[in-house]
Amino acid sequence: MYKIKLNNVRLSYPNLFQTASFGGEDLGKYDATFILDKKTHAKEIKKIQAMFQELADEKLKGTVPNDDKLCLKDGDETDKDELQGKYSVKASTKKRPTIINRDRTPIAEDDNIIFAGCYVVAILSFWAQNNQFGKRINGTIEGVQFFKKGDPFGEPPIDIEEFDVFDDDDDEDDKF
Repeated sequence: MYKIKLNNVRLSYPNLFQTASFGGEDLGKYDATFILDKKTHAKEIKKIQAMFQELADEKLKGTVPNDDKLCLKDGDETDKDELQGKYSVKASTKKRPTIINRDRTPIAEDDNIIFAGCYVVAILSFWAQNNQFGKRINGTIEGVQFFKKGDPFGEPPIDIEEFDVFDDDDDEDDKF
């Protein structure tokens, strides 16, 4: 099996507690993207690339598919500033992955510990696809462990100071 443990990677687009949806349609699987720094995670990136070659040798007649058919993406080839100097790995699973805290206790969605931008330890496995949909190398999420907080991705929530304070006797029909 082609499995790797990625330590201290940034979590992005997490759909770990509920299956992902697109355009209002349930995709039937859990997924997430894991961001690896090219310098800090150089060893892991090389190991993933070596696994891809082994998978290609074993399942795809020795040819690693084009980059657009791999679950590992070079962030320098995107226009996203946050991915410059990084690689991203997108992985999914039909079975809800194990999600645990630093002390190995289970994490529930309501705990609000796992979020886009936090750092995690991820265990992923890779497999080759060779069917009517083409040749690809895909990633499967085996488990995710919270490692540490990070700045959340996306826009921060609105500051409540932007709202006015109204007295109870203010007429709700007043026009602004």
